[in-house]
Amino acid sequence: MASHRRPPTASGLTQSARVKVTVLSAAAATAAVCGTAPANADPQADTVTTQAKVDRLYAEAEKATERYNKAEENADRLRTQVAEARDRTARGQERINRMRTALGAIAGAQYRASGMDPALTLLLSDDPDSYLEKAAALDRISLRQAGALREVQQAQRQLGQERAEAARKLAELERSRAEVAGQKRAVTRKLAEARRMLNALPTEERAEFDRASRSGRDAMPALSGTPSSSRAAAAVTAARQAVGRPYIWGANGPSGFDCSGLTQWSYAQAGVGLPRTSQAQRYAGRQVPLSEAQPGDLVAYRDDASHIGMYMGNGQVVHAPYPGAAVRYDPVGMMPISSVTRV
Repeated sequence: MASHRRPPTASGLTQSARVKVTVLSAAAATAAVCGTAPANADPQADTVTTQAKVDRLYAEAEKATERYNKAEENADRLRTQVAEARDRTARGQERINRMRTALGAIAGAQYRASGMDPALTLLLSDDPDSYLEKAAALDRISLRQAGALREVQQAQRQLGQERAEAARKLAELERSRAEVAGQKRAVTRKLAEARRMLNALPTEERAEFDRASRSGRDAMPALSGTPSSSRAAAAVTAARQAVGRPYIWGANGPSGFDCSGLTQWSYAQAGVGLPRTSQAQRYAGRQVPLSEAQPGDLVAYRDDASHIGMYMGNGQVVHAPYPGAAVRYDPVGMMPISSVTRV
């Protein structure tokens, strides 16, 4: 006969059972707070989760690197402008000094020539005609003196404006330097966190993380298609030579590169100046469909174009992937593509 007895409720548990439940609940809460995985957790799932977090941190670090590059580029531009403003200010001051010297000479000559009342001088003069000629010359000197004075005043106003502009640029430069330092700290923090998470993985999983699923990393693929120009061909040759060199954030060669630093350096070897950031590089030429990509075209990734590589043909790009990985070949579709640009 089946028993109709109901299972005991929590209130009906024995003292021993209640103690066991309490201990188990506390252990579960501790595991949740400390991040301890339960005993039956899937290690493979944990590894995948960790790798996904590391990927995200690398992507965030790359975005911060692009912001760093942009801030550094802006700081370089401001440094040049500050130097030019200071140079203009110095030249302006020298010009005013020369004008003041000339104005002082005119004033001295006028004073020496007009020490006596003009009417008395004319009355006592043995040669009135000569005196009148001198007086006319003094009038001309007075007019020139007045003109020179106005010129000095105008130059002083312009010098004041240039000094104010130089001060404004210098203040902007200091703000830009602070932004550069802030972006550098952000990148360093994210990269350190990613490295810490990777180091916590077993050796096998760490090795697998190096994008083992991607093919053709170390081989030099044959070009499929022809570069669109001699400049593109020269840039492709330079990018090939960079394969194997380390990723160094904020670097644009020749010993190391970040992603936009590699493409900038490669095209610089072809005599073409590209902007420093990948967001700016995507607009450095004409955008074409991926189906029409040719060697030398720039391939920007993610919606914000925070990563960029160079198409090499045969479905491959060369790029600087992330810290700890050297410049290498990867499939063009390794990440979501936002644009293809022909320089």
